[in-house]
Amino acid sequence: MALDYVMIGTNDHGRAQQFYGAVFAAIGGEMVAEYPAAVCYRFGNGTQAWVAAPFDGQAAAPGNGNMPGFRCASTAEVDAAHAAALANGGSNEGGPGPRPQYGPEFYGGYVRDPDGNKLSLICHRPVS
Repeated sequence: MALDYVMIGTNDHGRAQQFYGAVFAAIGGEMVAEYPAAVCYRFGNGTQAWVAAPFDGQAAAPGNGNMPGFRCASTAEVDAAHAAALANGGSNEGGPGPRPQYGPEFYGGYVRDPDGNKLSLICHRPVS
């Protein structure tokens, strides 16, 4: 089984597009579709991330315990994506670094987007 896409809610399409455009570019994602209230990014493995206003018309709200993890190719990509997040309106939820409690080769950083959604930026390689 492979994850096909993840949907991330936003209340401010322009602000979210700036944030995710910068973060996803740092990890090889590219925008492949844009609509008035949604944008889609695709990664090299075919997985997609949609950032959109909720379909039901209600306000987007972050979920407690929800956290998509975006796999990066290297620790340098984790660092770059984390820095891009902070430079584009995100907040730090845990700076990049080894997380031995998740395994000897786990390296990750955590951020919240401008809407409050939590993201994990991770790499499963020895620290480089």
